[in-house]
Amino acid sequence: MNLLSISSGSSGNCYYVGNDNTHILVDVGISGKKVESGLNDMGIKADELSGILITHEHIDHVKGLGVLARKYEIPIYATSKTICEIQKIKSVGEISDDLFHEITPDTYFNINDIKVDASSIWHDAADPVCYSLYDGDKKISIATDLGNYDDYIVHKLMDSDVMVIEANHDIRMLQAGPYPYYLKQRILGNYGHLSNERSGQLIRTLLNSHIKGILLGHLSKENNFEELAYETVKLELCNNEYTNDVREFGLCVAKRDTPGVLIEA
Repeated sequence: MNLLSISSGSSGNCYYVGNDNTHILVDVGISGKKVESGLNDMGIKADELSGILITHEHIDHVKGLGVLARKYEIPIYATSKTICEIQKIKSVGEISDDLFHEITPDTYFNINDIKVDASSIWHDAADPVCYSLYDGDKKISIATDLGNYDDYIVHKLMDSDVMVIEANHDIRMLQAGPYPYYLKQRILGNYGHLSNERSGQLIRTLLNSHIKGILLGHLSKENNFEELAYETVKLELCNNEYTNDVREFGLCVAKRDTPGVLIEA
């Protein structure tokens, strides 16, 4: 099972997870054309997609959903409240009810030979989730848009071979930046986004001896930059029980506008 970040950031998010038989997208917050281009780079056609998992209804996660789902009749998986909110977004357009499949957090379901587990997260959306996907004994987890986390989230993400964890903002940049006060408070709150430091603290609790890759995702364009996120998380991971060199965990930052490198779990 492999992971590819097609786009990750406050302006649009889309990840690919799949194997030889099953091809899944997690969120489609970019144009259908960009999704198709990212898939084509891997030798995959959009009409081969087995399903789309949606974490929540914010536009940077569903912008291209309507176009892609309608064009290729791809099944969409989301919580019932998220589906209701998506259906209200005019820019997404009408999507046939037949394409929507309601999911329930903590209830496993399968898309072909990949098992999926959705977990409730803290974010200011209708019913947001993060996802862990299983192929045999391999586990890939994608957890962004976390205002905060608790033991439940740690438990659900534990033992991942590959993970995408949000590192949205640097607290000092956010506080000194141009955002209005209410927006700063929203981002800093328990239903906003994870800071670089908090991201590093979560990742530290999730470290294990078999991690193949850790991607820092959903970076803010205005309140963060790649080197700062990487170095801050790296500092939080110092003196862990597994290695002194975070490069052994495959720690890197997901690109905002371009696909990254395919990571094998």
